[in-house]
Amino acid sequence: MAKPVVGLQLYTLRDQTKNDFLGTIRKVAEMGYQAVEFAGYFDTPAKELKSVLDGVGLEAPSAHVGLSFNEPDKIEADLAKQIEYAQEIGLKYIITPWAPLPQNPTEEDVAKLASILEACGRQVTAAGLKYGYHNHDFEFKLVNGKPIMDHLLEHVPAELLVAEFDLGWVHMGGQSPLEYVNRYAGRVPLAHFKDFGNGRRDTEIGKGVVDLKSVLDVAEKVGIQYYIVEQEEFEKSSLESAKICLEFFRENGAL
Repeated sequence: MAKPVVGLQLYTLRDQTKNDFLGTIRKVAEMGYQAVEFAGYFDTPAKELKSVLDGVGLEAPSAHVGLSFNEPDKIEADLAKQIEYAQEIGLKYIITPWAPLPQNPTEEDVAKLASILEACGRQVTAAGLKYGYHNHDFEFKLVNGKPIMDHLLEHVPAELLVAEFDLGWVHMGGQSPLEYVNRYAGRVPLAHFKDFGNGRRDTEIGKGVVDLKSVLDVAEKVGIQYYIVEQEEFEKSSLESAKICLEFFRENGAL
């Protein structure tokens, strides 16, 4: 199996992309990243975005696409538009980045969310793409003795829902990133690399407490194809942090 590709979730550079989306993508390529994951397109025509990606040699495997959970009647139509754009720029995956659940969810709440994700999975896969879900820490609350994340992955067939495990949030949810990528081997084509330092404040990859190196060791075996860096808080600048995060992969032979 090929060595995983190192990418950047562009939400990391949201202070840059809001002012110069395409210019920021060029900077990401200059840093040495091999791929980007989108979190919005800033009204950029698909052909123009595809041209820039091709020009700088970046892969674009995936995008985070929020669902209209507050207006469920709109989910299908809104997702159809996202699928069309994704097809035009050549994405492989559409990822739901977050879903609302009550503070103390019941099995019924989890089943309801699973049914929404399954319907989206059917819609996305029918269009020739793959559909996934990105976790935070709350998906590791226990419902009837089992983490919500496991309920979701058991409810929805694997061909309709992949896991984009955010390894930092897996850790913050009290679980082992290594254990989870092993448990769902073959179902985790993309993994978010996020590190946490002081409490719930995230930091550059390799500078915090999350055991990410162990995942590098098994990545190819468990089928991870993309490492996606994500950071939300910065001591210096988002661009400087993105560069530091990339060094973790260089230092550990992943790039």
